[in-house]
Amino acid sequence: MTVPESLSLSQARRIALAAQGFTDPPPGGVPDLRHLRRVLGRVGLLQMDSVNVLQRAHYLPLYSRLGPYPTALLDRAAYGRPRELFEYWGHEASLIPVALQPALRWRMAAAHTHAWGGMRRIAVEQPELVAWVLDEVRAKGPLTAAEIEHDAPRETGNWGWNWSAVKRALEFLFWAGEVTAASRNSAFARVYDLPERVLPPAVLAAPTPEPADAYRRLVEVAARALGVAAEPELRDYFRLPLRAARTAIAELVEAGALGPVRVQGWRQPAFLHADARLPRWVRANTLVSPFDPLIWERARTERLFGFAYRIEIYVPAPQRVHGYYVLPFLQGDRFTARVDLKADRKAGVLRVPAAWGEPDAAPAETVPALAAELRRLAGWLGLAEVAGPLAGDLAGPLAAALAAPGTCGGSGVR
Repeated sequence: MTVPESLSLSQARRIALAAQGFTDPPPGGVPDLRHLRRVLGRVGLLQMDSVNVLQRAHYLPLYSRLGPYPTALLDRAAYGRPRELFEYWGHEASLIPVALQPALRWRMAAAHTHAWGGMRRIAVEQPELVAWVLDEVRAKGPLTAAEIEHDAPRETGNWGWNWSAVKRALEFLFWAGEVTAASRNSAFARVYDLPERVLPPAVLAAPTPEPADAYRRLVEVAARALGVAAEPELRDYFRLPLRAARTAIAELVEAGALGPVRVQGWRQPAFLHADARLPRWVRANTLVSPFDPLIWERARTERLFGFAYRIEIYVPAPQRVHGYYVLPFLQGDRFTARVDLKADRKAGVLRVPAAWGEPDAAPAETVPALAAELRRLAGWLGLAEVAGPLAGDLAGPLAAALAAPGTCGGSGVR
């Protein structure tokens, strides 16, 4: 689109949602590989997280955009052949299209200075162990850390992780790109192998770009995925260095890929991607994961949607405001509610500990749409029932809507 001088907040929201795939037509049947690729082309990467109170984080953004889909689709893209995605440090731990692997080699090359402290220390203090671990993977891979553990001392870090020296060595090698994730086991632990046994040969043979070219590539991916964004979120999408990101943004502006634009109410200068679309409306009715790229950058989420959001997993229970694992409900181009959710797989129930409406939402419109979405989500998760909420200002109306006759709405495809 032609870059205007300014955008209203409503226009910016619609541009952002279109860029993230929320205005794409829904699949006519069971989503397939074409639909998965379309979403990945929109969002650029998927964040991973070990929390599984509802569903693994990387599966949820596809659900939010496609509705119920077979999760095996993503598993095949991530760990099947031909490999379309690979695990690496993108935003955080992420699934990233293999075509972007060359653009992240600068991060791999900087492992000795940029990897986390425990990884760097093991590489400096016990290089012979790192070499031994790499030889073990080379000779016997694919392997988990547990399969090559020896009597290395264990230490508990600040986050409560109990990583052995072998695990730290493997994670250093993973950061450095010398090993990669061949798969995940049933405990969600990485199974490591050599890149040449996992990644497509064409990817490995691709030339390594200069860091400046790689930064431009990654900022352009971020800008395309965000539609309209300020510098902090363009940098944050792939966690890029400050100076490098600023230079890349300036170069993309000069090249015409980005255009400066003012957004109503934003103090920061914003940038609009040249291919951004401004739809007339957004007809979303879907729950969004705490780890969805739409809301990664919480300050942008508040500027764009007037929606103050934080994940309260690490907040002590008595101090939580909305709940442990809270998902925003996207209705049209606004977040109108938020629900704390838990999949009780043993009982076959989607539990809703709490449900809250946003101040400017209309409960008469939000409650039935949210109830339908909860039934749809339950069906996708293979859960037979949705238990009404116990707390929150929407608890009563939503419990009544869920108790009304209805089905689990949507497919239970896995």
